[in-house]
Amino acid sequence: MFRDATSLINKNPVQRNYGVAVGQLRHQGEFELLVAGYTGRNLVFAWDGTRFTELETTSIADSERQAIGIASADVNGDGTEEVYVLNTDTFAGRKRFADRLFAGNGSDAWTNLFDDPENERSRNLTAGRSVAVVDRTGNGRYGFFVANYGGPMRLYEVNDRHVVDVAEEAGVALSTGGRGVIAAPILTPQMDIFCVNENGPNFLFENQGDGTFKETAARRGVADRYEHGRGVDAIDHGEGGPFGVVYGNWQGRHRLFAQQSGGSFLDVTPDAMASPSRVRTVIAADFDNDGYQEVFFNNIGEPNRLFAQRDGSWVQIDAGDATEPQGLGTGAAVADFDGDGRLELFVAHGETGAQPLSLYHSRGASDNHHYIRIAPLTKHGAPARGAVVTCTASGRTQRRNVDAGSGYLCQMEPVAHFGLGTTDTAEEVEVRWPDGTTHRLEEPEVDQLHSIPYPN
Repeated sequence: MFRDATSLINKNPVQRNYGVAVGQLRHQGEFELLVAGYTGRNLVFAWDGTRFTELETTSIADSERQAIGIASADVNGDGTEEVYVLNTDTFAGRKRFADRLFAGNGSDAWTNLFDDPENERSRNLTAGRSVAVVDRTGNGRYGFFVANYGGPMRLYEVNDRHVVDVAEEAGVALSTGGRGVIAAPILTPQMDIFCVNENGPNFLFENQGDGTFKETAARRGVADRYEHGRGVDAIDHGEGGPFGVVYGNWQGRHRLFAQQSGGSFLDVTPDAMASPSRVRTVIAADFDNDGYQEVFFNNIGEPNRLFAQRDGSWVQIDAGDATEPQGLGTGAAVADFDGDGRLELFVAHGETGAQPLSLYHSRGASDNHHYIRIAPLTKHGAPARGAVVTCTASGRTQRRNVDAGSGYLCQMEPVAHFGLGTTDTAEEVEVRWPDGTTHRLEEPEVDQLHSIPYPN
């Protein structure tokens, strides 16, 4: 499936990296690649038309903080995304180095909001792993949900420059061994939160529609209390129905759940996919543009694995150069930076040794494979993470969630990417924002990116 394109990354330091995120930090429609540097500086790359060049973002670099998780979203309604960096200098419980919440001004100048005296009491001083963003009320402004380990989960929202932890108010301040997290309309039309945990059951926080959540993992059949979760993603099982979830368990059986009528989940994992591994990030994405998502398992210290849907069944396929048998995989993310309609795959390495980033292009998306890409925007003009996009082409329906945080420690591009195979037309695209607002495109042009403003 993949060929190595790592040479396109300029200044690729050998260090221990963890989470990878794709954000819009400066200009509408332009994305940056963010990397959490655990034993070196945090990295921010931009595509300059021919290669990835590191941006001079001195504040975000923050090389002494042992970063692990990273995500971005517009938390203050200014139309650009802020960046949350989750630092972890201990395995569990209390830590020395607080997290960072960087706010910019549309340029390369960034300030950490937790440095403001009024925000010091809100700092997260509990070890954590992943971070995702949540628009819990549908107002177009996000909060950062932090999956902590050995302390309560956090949900940070910003009013002007005042940072407030609203986790207890929202009903998500539970404590466990937090690992991976996704925020998406899984069960409800609003953004729900699913956490895969270690040494305890998973959490599925169901949005109640009033800004609060109810934990329902056991009732829905996804508590999985005897496994130890890592990477997680929402997945379209192929016919545009409700989202399922796919996740990896550390040296345990991996899970692929399909959602049933009534909101319960059925484990449909084939044996080859369920086979235990030293898993980190898990990504569901259509890498070959055939119209069906593949599932990528990024492992540490053993070969990565890639699964595809073939004739209605999941089978393991050759990941090519991205197999990385000697890779120490930690985080990974996908995006189409070069605008060719194919997703690039970025893989970070670390934990047990320093390695540079890897970049892969898909071999599978041949010239006769078409696509359409949809980038919804909030009412403030920022990426509308958590929006759901439905595409109908040749009578077949696909659904994608605009990523708000997934994988493990990571966050994908804020675009709904649809491969169309050999189909060169699309009948309809529907966008549904977290507040329930919808917009339809009739017969949109294919083989391009459509930026969709929030309807006035």
